Amino acid sequence: MKKLIAILFTWCLTTLAFAAPIDINTADAKTIADSLPGIGLKKAEAVVKYRTEKGPFKSVDDLENVSGIGKKTVERIKQDILIGDAAAPVTPVTSVAVAAPAVAATPAAPVTTPAPVAPAVVVPVIKK
Repeated sequence: MKKLIAILFTWCLTTLAFAAPIDINTADAKTIADSLPGIGLKKAEAVVKYRTEKGPFKSVDDLENVSGIGKKTVERIKQDILIGDAAAPVTPVTSVAVAAPAVAATPAAPVTTPAPVAPAVVVPVIKK
């Protein structure tokens, strides 16, 4: 049972890690390549190079200025991209800390259940 919980927990973390949009103004090339469909490591490195040389992206559409990334690619990945504060200094993300799963504690005292609540009354509406 513990193995099953551990596997499910790991799967959820992996799913959440790739489901969240990434900030192309702070992400490193590996993160960009791993997170954006159709963007490999070479294109991701071109994104980082462009950002380093030209400054932070002001909009998602600015990605079209990166060599190898066209309008169709930008449209396809638009929902997976965030644009962070373009005025803030760019610091690449190198690692992400993941919290350990919480372990349920055994209660010291018996748990009491709340008193039952009366069900809501549904009044039919009759239209004439």
